Amino acid sequence: MIDAPDALTRAHHDEWPRVVATLAKRFGSLDIAEDAAAEAFAIAAERWPADGVPPGPGAWLTTTATRKAIDHLRRESNRVARHREAQLVHAASPEPLGAIDDDRLRLLFICCHPALAMEARVALTLRMVGGLSVAEIARAFLVADTTMGARITRAKAKIAAARIPYRMPQSEDLPRRVAGVLAVLFLIFNEGYLASGPGSAPVRGELTGEAIRLARLLHDLMPGDGEVTGLLALMLLIDARRPARVSSAGALVPLGEQDRRRWDAALVAEGHSLVRERLASGVAPGRYQLLAAINAVHTDGDVTDWRQVVALYDQLVRLDGSPIVRLNRAIAVGECEGTDLGLSLVDELEPELRGYHAFHAARADLLRRLGHDAAAVEAYDAAIALAGNAAEVAYLTRRREQLSSD
Repeated sequence: MIDAPDALTRAHHDEWPRVVATLAKRFGSLDIAEDAAAEAFAIAAERWPADGVPPGPGAWLTTTATRKAIDHLRRESNRVARHREAQLVHAASPEPLGAIDDDRLRLLFICCHPALAMEARVALTLRMVGGLSVAEIARAFLVADTTMGARITRAKAKIAAARIPYRMPQSEDLPRRVAGVLAVLFLIFNEGYLASGPGSAPVRGELTGEAIRLARLLHDLMPGDGEVTGLLALMLLIDARRPARVSSAGALVPLGEQDRRRWDAALVAEGHSLVRERLASGVAPGRYQLLAAINAVHTDGDVTDWRQVVALYDQLVRLDGSPIVRLNRAIAVGECEGTDLGLSLVDELEPELRGYHAFHAARADLLRRLGHDAAAVEAYDAAIALAGNAAEVAYLTRRREQLSSD
C-alpha cells in the first residue's frame, strides 16, 4: 500500500505546477489557480490517509482543484461571472501544445511574461513553479518577507489587469523570455544549494535536482543558446561538489578543504564538456558561461588556478558589476595577489553589502589570515547573525571559537 504522506510529498513535487498551470490557463487567474490547488492538496491530506491514495494522484488533484475553482466562481454573484463559469465548465476542447511540452517548464515561461519587471517574474515563478514559500524567496532576494509578499501580489494583479493570456508560448516567444527563466532557475538552484530556511537541511537536493532537470529540458529546447548551456554547466559543476561540501558534523567545508575524490566525476565531466562546447563556438560568453568557466577552473586538477579565476572575474565584472560579483573577485584577488589587497577590495563594498552575510564571512577569513583576531571575531559575529544556512552557521561558529580559544 502506498504511504499517503509520501504520496502527498511526491504529488506536491510532481503535480503542483501542473495543477496550477492547468487551472491558470482554464480560469485565467493565478490567484484562483493557486488557491484552488492549495485547497485540493489540503483535501488530499485529509482523505488519502483514510481512503487510500487514488490511482492517478495528478488527475485527482486537478479534478478536485477544478471543482474548487468552479465553486469559487459560483460564489461570485454577478452575471458576467456566471456566464464565464458556464463557458469554463463546458470548455472541453484541449489547446494544442506549443513549443514547450513540459507542464512545469511551460508554466515557468508563462510567468516570465515580458510585461512583468524582471524581479516580479522571478518572484512569481519561484512561488508558482518552484513551490518556494514567500519567506524562502525573500531570503533569496535579500528583502523582507512583507516586501516579497507585496511584490508577488502586484505581479499577479498586473497579469490580471493587463489580461496577459495564459496561452502556451510559441517558438518565437522563447528568446524574449529566456533571461528571466534562467534567473529563476539559478535562484531555485541557489536556494537548494544554500538552503536558508530555519530548520531546513543545509542542502535541499529536491530543489537543486529540479533546477538541473528544468535546465536540461531548456537546453534540449534551445541547444544553440550559449547562456542556457552556460547555466546548465554552472549548475552541474557546483552540484558535483555537493558530496564533499558538508562535513559529518553538519558544517560547511570550504572549497580548499574539500576532498576532491568525493566530487561527482560524471557531473564534473559533463560540465567541463559543456564549457568546452561554448569555448569552441567562438562566440563571446555571457554571464552564466563565465560563471561556468570559473567553476570549471575550480574543478580542474588538484588545486584552483586563482589567476585564471581572477582573469575570468575581470571579464564578468564588465558584464555584471554587481557588488556580489565584485566581492567574489576580491576574494579571488586575495588568493593570488595578497590577502591585504583582497581585504582592501572587500572593505570597499561595505556600503553596499553590510547586510549580506557572505561579505562579513569573507572579511572575517581575510582578517583571520592577517592575524587581526579581534576584528575577525567581530566579523564572524556579524556573519553568524546574518547567515541563514545551518552548515554555514556551524562553520562560521567553529572558526570564531578557534580564534576565541587561541
